[in-house]
Amino acid sequence: MSNSLNVALIQTSLVWENPEANRINLEKKVNTIEGADLIILPEMFTSGFTMNASSVAETMDGNTINWLKQLADKKQTAIVGSLVITEKNNYYNRLVFVEPSGTITHYDKKHTFTLAGEHKVYTAGTEKVTLDYKGWKICPLVCYDLRFPVWARNTEDYDLLLYVANWPKIRTNAWDVLLIARAIENMAYCIGVNRVGLDGNNYEYSGHSAAYDVLGHRMDSIPENKEAIEMVTLEKEHITKCREKLGFLKDRDVFNLKA
Repeated sequence: MSNSLNVALIQTSLVWENPEANRINLEKKVNTIEGADLIILPEMFTSGFTMNASSVAETMDGNTINWLKQLADKKQTAIVGSLVITEKNNYYNRLVFVEPSGTITHYDKKHTFTLAGEHKVYTAGTEKVTLDYKGWKICPLVCYDLRFPVWARNTEDYDLLLYVANWPKIRTNAWDVLLIARAIENMAYCIGVNRVGLDGNNYEYSGHSAAYDVLGHRMDSIPENKEAIEMVTLEKEHITKCREKLGFLKDRDVFNLKA
């Protein structure tokens, strides 16, 4: 169990629908990072946010998963991000959390982005996932999930809520505000990692990747509109002190969520 967790955020541009090129670019970035316990990549980091799933889909024993396992082992850090996975004749926008040991936890994006027709291509997940890594309870979610606070609601007493995203520049204000809100209402660290640049549909992404503490205070200095890597250190003591002093989670409403 670790009282602190070093988390590296990689804000990067992505090569449209080219998994090999993205793996090469990201590996160069990952190799510059030292001392991280966890590295966070954007949503659909092998392809960009594409609806052309058949052209980039992989399996859970495909090239990218094997690459992630080898890289996590080499750097002795966990790596998390989402990619297009095909399984049982379905496509999923699947987040994978790959540990140095080779253990993989996955989460299928529940809230598919209907505005872009994601629900017509990808099968929505139905299960919220929390995982334990180095004594830290982590809840990983994907992009559009950020707009739905009930799904992220901290009934598991998790320590870190994280979002991987391809969130377009035109709606950046919502991204910024909602990340802060998720941190404050759940009394947990909240980290969002978004891409930059133009995608194959000419949508622009400005990044705004950020890390917030339990009180919604920003911890990083990642610039917008630029590729950047920054590491932040999360402290268990900060969570404990804030929750003991303020106790807001004890006053949570009790209800059941139906998928």
